[in-house]
Amino acid sequence: MKKAATTKKSKSGSNERKGGGSAAQLIDARIKELSDRRGRTLARVRTLIKQADPEVIKEWKWRGVPVWSHAGIICTGESYKNVVKLTFAKGASLDDPSGLFNSSLEGNTRRAIDIHEGDNIDEKALQALVRAAVALNTSSAAQRRRKTP
Repeated sequence: MKKAATTKKSKSGSNERKGGGSAAQLIDARIKELSDRRGRTLARVRTLIKQADPEVIKEWKWRGVPVWSHAGIICTGESYKNVVKLTFAKGASLDDPSGLFNSSLEGNTRRAIDIHEGDNIDEKALQALVRAAVALNTSSAAQRRRKTP
C-alpha cells in the first residue's frame, strides 16, 4: 500500500511534497507533461496570477492540482482533456463585470472559468478577479483575527 504524499511549508511559502520538489517545480512539470495548448494555457494563467499578485503562494494539492493562495485559496488550475478550469474558491462573492465565470455557476461559493481551445483569455479581467479574490481573502482573514480573543 502506498503512503499518501505529504506536504510541508517551505521558507518561500510554497508547499513541498516529500521527494517531489516544490509546488513551483511540480506545476512546471505538469505544464511540460501536458505539452499542448492546455500546458500553454496553464503557463499563461500562472504568469497572469503572479503579475496580479506578486505575493501569491503556489501550492500542489489533491493529488496534483495547482493552487494559488494568498490568505486563503484564490483559485485552482485543473487541466482536463478539453478544458483548463480555473476554480475560484470564493467566486460567488466576487464581482465579475466582464462575465469570465462560465462554469460552476449554480453553487453558493465557487465559480469557475473553463478555457477551451481557441478561447482568448481576457487578461485584464482575469487579473482583476485575482486581485478581488486576494482582497476578499485578506479582509476575511483580518476579520477572523479581530474575532479571536
